[in-house]
Amino acid sequence: MAYVRKDVGRLTAGERKRLVDAFLEVKRRGEYDEFVRMHIDHYTADGERGLRTAHMAPSFLPWHRRFLLEMERALRRVDGSVTVPYWDWTKDRTASSVPWTRDLLGGNGRARDQQVTTGPFAYAAGHWTIKEGITDGEFLARDLGRARDPIALPTRTQLAQALDDPAYDVAPWDSTVGRGFRNKLEGWGAGSGSASWRNHNRVHRWVGGAMLGGASVNDPVFWLHHAFVDLQWERWRARHRGQRYLPAAAPRRGDPQYGRVVARGEKLPPWNDTPGSLEDLSRIYRYA
Repeated sequence: MAYVRKDVGRLTAGERKRLVDAFLEVKRRGEYDEFVRMHIDHYTADGERGLRTAHMAPSFLPWHRRFLLEMERALRRVDGSVTVPYWDWTKDRTASSVPWTRDLLGGNGRARDQQVTTGPFAYAAGHWTIKEGITDGEFLARDLGRARDPIALPTRTQLAQALDDPAYDVAPWDSTVGRGFRNKLEGWGAGSGSASWRNHNRVHRWVGGAMLGGASVNDPVFWLHHAFVDLQWERWRARHRGQRYLPAAAPRRGDPQYGRVVARGEKLPPWNDTPGSLEDLSRIYRYA
């Protein structure tokens, strides 16, 4: 029977505690840092050579779906009642709303160095030392809303602009495309600075700190954010029935994207799953 992923704002006090305890145990076992390293290793940008799987490519959604499922399995090995909740950032939009509470993820970082000092993931609590990252910092950092140059979280209207697009993705299958659900949801837009950050990308920028760059997994909110992103793929599939992951076939030799994107039936590194096999996981989980 499929288990349920809930809105984080609807978790009971007991569910919050079990979720936090499971995250801390996965971290204590050393597994959590392996997830951080995996995300860093698969964060390949448009301007780099080689296969792109996690970002700036059609496989952004299935890659993170599989990644999220792996973390959820790790949490459930600790406590079988735990599932990854989703953070609806179109609804819970302030630094004082869920999930930024003392009994869940803790709050914002302090002004002088962005260090999170409240909640179970604060460095001072002794359970959440950053070991895999792109800087030498050992503490979890946040800059909710970007104090020096404020930005707002994406709105329902902005999210709807992605959900309304009937094409999953379009050539050239990268961060430059102006059409397609995948890139509109991932959030690579035209322009520079905050105007170019949309939906998924804008949320990473709004949280700031550890959520910037390939080591963003170091902040547990990463999983709640990507559960909500994953839910949008389900909503898009329900709205555009019959539309599937694209490209259906790999770009041919001579195409600039040859060997750089994963087609529907190709294996999605580092797993043996294909994007096509990850389109429907309703047998495993559903959203409430």
